[in-house]
Amino acid sequence: MTAQTDTVTAVYKVSGMSCGHCEGAISAEISQLPGVTSVKAVAASGEVTVVSTAPLDEEAVRAAVDEAGYELTGRA
Repeated sequence: MTAQTDTVTAVYKVSGMSCGHCEGAISAEISQLPGVTSVKAVAASGEVTVVSTAPLDEEAVRAAVDEAGYELTGRA
């Protein structure tokens, strides 16, 4: 069996992140979306990099970020 290498990487801009707790909250919410394999939120840049097995619906990502208490401002 071979490892799956078909992944999609998307970078989103999020406003309101200011610390590690913010990064963790956003990562936890986005990680729950189906197909997500990796999330890296960086407060300093306001960017969230998401790796998934298929392209994600931006509204689903927006809802997850909103649930964490932050605002998705678009794609980077």
